[in-house]
Amino acid sequence: MLNCVTLMGRMTKDPELRYTPSQTPVATFTLAVDRDFKKGEEKQVDFIDCVAWKSTAEFAARNFSKGMLCVVEGRLQIRAWEDNAGNKRRNAEVIVDNLYFCGSRPKDETEKPPRDDPFKTISSEDDGDLPF
Repeated sequence: MLNCVTLMGRMTKDPELRYTPSQTPVATFTLAVDRDFKKGEEKQVDFIDCVAWKSTAEFAARNFSKGMLCVVEGRLQIRAWEDNAGNKRRNAEVIVDNLYFCGSRPKDETEKPPRDDPFKTISSEDDGDLPF
């Protein structure tokens, strides 16, 4: 059996980081993923719920924000539950194994750049020690 999902999309809002009663980090977020479309067709978007656990959850909450383009690797999971009215409900979500930066550095200063900034450059005017 194989259950692999790879998605590229934009975060619809900042990841929400919470903790379970046993203090395990869990982050939830939604990706807006464009569907393929042909010229002349209306653009369609899927909004896909994602759940990250432990260090991946903390990484997501620390480094990603609304509007950022990212790639998610994981697996599809279907959750079933019963609502307050007794109706059976189901929800599909991607359990995130890996989360990657995609695209260029945010130009809008309202978006938070990654804390461990992979785009950081060393100024030639810097009198400090070289990092190697």
